[in-house]
Amino acid sequence: MRLLLTSAGVTNASIRDALTDLLGRPIAASSALCVPTAQYGHPMCGPASAWRFITGQTPLPLCDLGWKSLGVLELTALPSIGEERWVPWVREADVLLVAGGDALYLCHWMRQSGLADLLPSLRDTVWVGLSAGSMAMTPRIGEEFVEWTAPGGSDSALGVVDFSIFPHLGLLPDNTMAAAERWAAEIAGPAYAIDDQTAIKVAGGTVEVVSEGRWKRFPS
Repeated sequence: MRLLLTSAGVTNASIRDALTDLLGRPIAASSALCVPTAQYGHPMCGPASAWRFITGQTPLPLCDLGWKSLGVLELTALPSIGEERWVPWVREADVLLVAGGDALYLCHWMRQSGLADLLPSLRDTVWVGLSAGSMAMTPRIGEEFVEWTAPGGSDSALGVVDFSIFPHLGLLPDNTMAAAERWAAEIAGPAYAIDDQTAIKVAGGTVEVVSEGRWKRFPS
């Protein structure tokens, strides 16, 4: 699977170029499924914010980029309909657009639905994460970002990549570089702090920071 891990979506031309490169075709020729599930796990989100994400009514560009087609993949519904229905939907999509919200809630439903198990076979599919949608692919999110308590109580995510992500650097009063440095020390592994003009592109084992803003890498 190819990954574009963003803080706030496709916010500038450099990130858009990285997305097009991962797709291997124009956005207008690509089919997308958006995944709003993380919205329901975070106390600041809910049905209205999920609708805004799906319809592109937010300042976070993702679903409104001009896709050839756009559908909704709600992970909480998948266990009740069976893999024979939803797995073909995922395999036919060029890209999964994954909303922010609560990363651990998203991880939980990725495991419960079976999507997490399917990921290794999606070699040509692009995953575009927005905030929590990016953090879900990391080994840990850090206690600072825990809102929904996962079974077992840990802050472990899926570990698809070997680094963690501190998003929205500089956007909120608590998202300072000093706060990111404290978070990285607690994570005790490779990590990046990224602002909303930055994304991390992962393809073929290569990790590349794509940025028109501010970011920092914390070694392990």
